[in-house]
Amino acid sequence: MAIDKELLDQLLPNYKNPEDLIGENGLLRQLTKALMERALEAEMATHLGYEKSDPVEKPDANRRNGKSKKTMKGDFGELEITTPRDREATFEPRLIGKGQTRMAGLDGKIISMYARGMTTRDIQGHLEELYGVEVSPTLISNVTDAVLDEVHAWQNRPLDAVYPIVYLDALVVKMREQGQVENRAVYVAIGIDMQGHKEVLGLWTSANEGAKFWLSVLTELKNRGLEDIFIACVDGLKGFPQAIETAYPKTTVQLCIVHLVRASLRYVSWKDARAVVADLKLIYRAASREDADRQLAAFETVWNGKYRSVGQLWRRHWEHVVPFFAFPPEIRKVIYTTNAVESLNMTLRKVIKTRGSFPNEESAFKLLYLALRNVAKKWHTIQGWPQALNRFAILWEDRFPGHARQ
Repeated sequence: MAIDKELLDQLLPNYKNPEDLIGENGLLRQLTKALMERALEAEMATHLGYEKSDPVEKPDANRRNGKSKKTMKGDFGELEITTPRDREATFEPRLIGKGQTRMAGLDGKIISMYARGMTTRDIQGHLEELYGVEVSPTLISNVTDAVLDEVHAWQNRPLDAVYPIVYLDALVVKMREQGQVENRAVYVAIGIDMQGHKEVLGLWTSANEGAKFWLSVLTELKNRGLEDIFIACVDGLKGFPQAIETAYPKTTVQLCIVHLVRASLRYVSWKDARAVVADLKLIYRAASREDADRQLAAFETVWNGKYRSVGQLWRRHWEHVVPFFAFPPEIRKVIYTTNAVESLNMTLRKVIKTRGSFPNEESAFKLLYLALRNVAKKWHTIQGWPQALNRFAILWEDRFPGHARQ
């Protein structure tokens, strides 16, 4: 809507500095108050069926009955608004509902700051500094608690029948349990859907990361509609492959190479770490599985004298190391690393680092969910996905969505 220039000139006849416009008693605050009160009067006129200056045809008809005042909080700071009343108390304003004390937008700002890891005290100080609005810790808690229903719905939403790749990992969060602060594992599952888009399938928590609990997570995913996973990318947790094979017997388990290299370096002196990593790279960058077998044997020839445990570690997990060699080089990295979930976990750690601990599980999930929602906005389609999908269609034609209809 175009605003008449002459009207603007009338509103700003003596403008000299920004304070005249955006200051505590500036034009914007005055204009906001005037517009809101005029809109409320218009709503009342619609409700009664006549304007304030119109004669009332029926003497016993509902009428205006004075005004009440309420203080609203918003981007403009705190503003006292006069609200009209009617005799029958049937007027329900839409602009400012009964009991409402915050303008639309303020709750969103609180949630946005909370999602970026700001503490309650940080949020209080930020709102007061920028907008001159004083909010209590209880208010911030109530606003963010309103997200919990959304979290529960998200955690229990139906899933696609097939996610070609699912990454499974966990991060540790300090949480208060029965009056004591303890480390708890928060389990994260990320699926790549048929279009190549990343999607967090859910969050779960337990006292520690274990294959038994992962089995319960996988069972829940199945109950929510996830019927098949082509490849599950996991860390080296003992019993993890067996848990996956129990829930999804046809799934190929791919051990995360990054996790395996890290585990290998636990046995290696820092002086030799660079050389060992370079030789391990020759194994997982090999052209084929046969070449990888030769490179592993060569690695053992060079390093078994000092670090036999490294070769044994790779041999022990070899069955779950080599599946990615069935794919062309350009899509192997999509498969053999849990970087997708590692990167997500790194972001989540940045958000929760300002918290000494969480008072309960719901508090942790509330923050993690909001942080996930922010991160997901920046996700893009997996690079090289069409090539990967074509290979999946050849390897697992009978399991590929739509096969039965062709």
